[in-house]
Amino acid sequence: MTATDFVHLHVHTQYSLLDGAIRFNDLYAKCHEFGMDTVTITDHGTMFGALEFYETARKAKLKPIIGCEFYVAPHSRKIKGGKTAGEVLYYHLVLLAMNKNGYQNLLKLASYAQLDGYYYKPRIDKELLREHSADLIALSACLHGEVAYQVGHNRDMKAAVKAASEFKDLFGDRFYLELQENGLEEQKVVNDGLKKIAAELDMQLVATNDCHYLNREDAAAHEVLLCIQTGKTMDDPKRFKFSTDELYFKSPADMARDFAHCPEALANAAVIAGRCNLELEYGESCFPVLSRLRAIP
Repeated sequence: MTATDFVHLHVHTQYSLLDGAIRFNDLYAKCHEFGMDTVTITDHGTMFGALEFYETARKAKLKPIIGCEFYVAPHSRKIKGGKTAGEVLYYHLVLLAMNKNGYQNLLKLASYAQLDGYYYKPRIDKELLREHSADLIALSACLHGEVAYQVGHNRDMKAAVKAASEFKDLFGDRFYLELQENGLEEQKVVNDGLKKIAAELDMQLVATNDCHYLNREDAAAHEVLLCIQTGKTMDDPKRFKFSTDELYFKSPADMARDFAHCPEALANAAVIAGRCNLELEYGESCFPVLSRLRAIP
């Protein structure tokens, strides 16, 4: 695999509101600069930008991969209240559409998340994933993914293996453990743990960079964006911020350098891109069949 075969599969655009700072046209220009022919969108909990992204990426002569980074409730999405000690309100999970059916499943999951599972964030749960996992590729996400969180935050490898096994049951060979190289000490611990889990459960690894801004020098502007999101100022020492300036759209050469220790994870990004081939049809009216609609409580 050459460096230019690499595809970023975890990208937050302008539609990750007050979190993603990557504009579509700037992203497409960067892809052409790097010699990349495929581009991905995985905004937080929403599909609002998906269709515009699909259309504009194709006009820019790029293959679009449509995805979403979902918030997954630790138990039922219908439980809306306090959390027990050691638990979180939600984990992260990246899902990518392989085809039109996968795209439709993304839309269903995003709709249920907003209408049925909203609690601080639009959430889904594993019950919904069991019903709507067809034709979707799943990535274990960032440090807030369930597997990574058990490894890095809780230091509980048994729980991490259990979580990874559950996702493998849901997605089979369509579930990948996501490695990142972002300069964070906790990420190093997580990467080591994920490699061990991959070997134990015969699972595949994939390299991503959780891109939130386009260039490294955009990190400061992105920090201001986070202040707007959280109602804080740059003078507040307790403001929410990322502890790294590495979450930018890195070149394939930079990714190849960063993942020299795990070339198979780098190669799998191109493999996954090859498995995602969404074609949307226009010019036909598509109306729901009322008898097939599932009522949302």
